Amino acid sequence: MNATEGKGVEAGERERRRIRGGGFDGATAGLAPGNVQANLVILPQTLAEDFLRFAQRNPKPCPLLAVSEPGSPRLPGLGADLDIRTDLPRYRVWKKGELVAEPTDLRSFWREDLVSFALGCSFSFEAALLEEGIELPHITRGTNVPMYRTNIPCAPAGPFFGPLVVSMRPLSPADAIRAIQITSRFPAVHGAPVHIGLPRMIGIEDLDQPDYGDPVPVKSDELPLFWACGVTPQAVIATVKPEFCVTHAPGSMLITDLSNSKLAAF
Repeated sequence: MNATEGKGVEAGERERRRIRGGGFDGATAGLAPGNVQANLVILPQTLAEDFLRFAQRNPKPCPLLAVSEPGSPRLPGLGADLDIRTDLPRYRVWKKGELVAEPTDLRSFWREDLVSFALGCSFSFEAALLEEGIELPHITRGTNVPMYRTNIPCAPAGPFFGPLVVSMRPLSPADAIRAIQITSRFPAVHGAPVHIGLPRMIGIEDLDQPDYGDPVPVKSDELPLFWACGVTPQAVIATVKPEFCVTHAPGSMLITDLSNSKLAAF
């Protein structure tokens, strides 16, 4: 392990232990800079194979980082001490497509047939953008990134189908070009934008009314850039209505020990 990797492990463990102890329950953007953050989907084993195929067919919104063994709360490839039941600031529990709880701890909901999926998160590529001096307004404002359901369908698999969800960041044209170049290097955390400008072309009528997260104004000299988003499974769950499912609360991610630089494709 080199020095950078060691710092990443230390930062990831520190933030997970703080979250596990009840010391933080907000959005994780900006925590443990340089560490990969992950979206979460937990499903009964009877649906796990179909969801795995759904993720494989939709790698932009659902870039797969790790899958647990049935009943295990561990994802050892993402952190030796990681416990999926306690290490996210907030979860969403769904029953038949309805949101029934937003706990900070899953132990009372845990079942021995559950399989956890960790999916890449755009918070990871944001670190690379910030390092290049590209300002991200939602981070400057201390809010969650705005996210929108689109009219773009995901590729179905088994019972899973539904709309693509995107996250939006307004940038100047020069920063937009650079952001496309930078995020293209990170296909494991959504990669390049899926759409630029003209939000109505993808079914977004009002940027001031995001379906998830907080609104961010787009200035007259800025373009809205839209990236595939790991909240997509939540839109799919609302459509499919599985008997039981758990996801992260939007913006409240799993902080891993992986380094963002390790995910760069070039």
